[in-house]
Amino acid sequence: MIEEVLAEAADKMERTIESAKEDFSAIRTGRAHPGMYAKVMVDYYGTPTPLQQLASFAVPEARTILINPYDVTALRAIEKALGDSEVGANPSNDGKTIRVIMPVLTEERRKEYVKVVRTKGEDAKVALRNLRRKAKDTIDKLVKDGDIGEDEGSRAEKELDALTKSHADGIDDLLKRKETELLEV
Repeated sequence: MIEEVLAEAADKMERTIESAKEDFSAIRTGRAHPGMYAKVMVDYYGTPTPLQQLASFAVPEARTILINPYDVTALRAIEKALGDSEVGANPSNDGKTIRVIMPVLTEERRKEYVKVVRTKGEDAKVALRNLRRKAKDTIDKLVKDGDIGEDEGSRAEKELDALTKSHADGIDDLLKRKETELLEV
């Protein structure tokens, strides 16, 4: 039983780290890449739809992205979603495609991005702590119900704490790498 609880917690913690990686990749550095738009949602006929399902992307230059909508009628909605997103770009459209030219990052803008990354990192750590709390509650309930002994419960809690710490350290490592990447000129 304990192994199942710990395995489930480990699996969910891994997914939390993967989610943090995706969040971090959406925050831009000096180069344009389609992953920056992974979290942009477009109001497509009243339904929030991920931008990557509505258009194809091309990166002809380091700071330029061309977005070709599959449905030209969605052009305005895509342009609006891009303007409202936290990517911080000004889209322009020529009637068929949207061209996004990323402005050169100033030191001030880089520091803003670092703050955003730290917030997302802290959100991921909160998610880890919530997963730890749920697993600990499950272990405590097993001890209370008499399904496992107190020694087994305390051993499981120690394993859970080590698991949580290793995943939190993984998020810290991701955070440090992204901060270094953002501050690099």
